Amino acid sequence: MRVPPYALLAIAIVAEVIATSAMRASDGFSRLLPSMVVVLGYGVAFYCLSLTLRSIPVGIVYAIWSGAGIVLITLVALVLYRQVPDVPAIVGLGLIVAGVAVLNLFSKMQAHSAPAQAGSIAARNVNRLICSARSSSGLSHSPTPRS
Repeated sequence: MRVPPYALLAIAIVAEVIATSAMRASDGFSRLLPSMVVVLGYGVAFYCLSLTLRSIPVGIVYAIWSGAGIVLITLVALVLYRQVPDVPAIVGLGLIVAGVAVLNLFSKMQAHSAPAQAGSIAARNVNRLICSARSSSGLSHSPTPRS
């Protein structure tokens, strides 16, 4: 069963918020259970995030991830730790949400090309840099044969 990319992103965001919330409860990683929740939560979050990046542009993913994450962690902090945001914090959160909305509604970012193609472009660029460095240092472009 293939999980839709935005569902994976939602799972990643929720896992990250759980892990961040547990971090405070871990008391500097001195309490075992909350510490395990932190490690597991971030593991799930980054795994799901990596799968999401296969089909959604990184700029869009990161905007949603950070925007939703900061709003959700603020709500969790309000409920669990009685940390009430003041007016500037609420305005800032509103601006973050507006920014994410603008990116999603009006951005012309396209989905990624095939990962192999992106990797081969990067490999060619690295190869060009190496060849350029070799030629400027007087080394040959061809590798030295091994004996």
